[in-house]
Amino acid sequence: QVQLVESGGGLVQPGGSLRLSCAASGSSFTIVTVNWYREAPGKQRGLVASITTVGRTTYADSVKGRFTISRDNAKNTVFLQMNSLKPEDTAVYYCNMILGASGKHYNSWGQGTQVTVSS
Repeated sequence: QVQLVESGGGLVQPGGSLRLSCAASGSSFTIVTVNWYREAPGKQRGLVASITTVGRTTYADSVKGRFTISRDNAKNTVFLQMNSLKPEDTAVYYCNMILGASGKHYNSWGQGTQVTVSS
């Protein structure tokens, strides 16, 4: 019922910045929780950042001070601002939203967007 469309990935040099976006569309819903995950080749998917209903944010130690998660509830869009990017940040990034609709909760995922940090 809800589709998540990601954008903003690409190739950047070390030290550069990218902003990932994830827009939700579909039937009436509310965003409860938003998470960003990433999956690098040969590694399992890991949580990068999250933001709760009350705006509490959590970050993996590896990205603290460099990444910022935010959301625009009015536009049903979430963002991941990534600064001071490192080659180790290279991965496919996935947006995950816990959505409330018709009295139920749904777990929705974006299609993934590739982030490559290389000289």
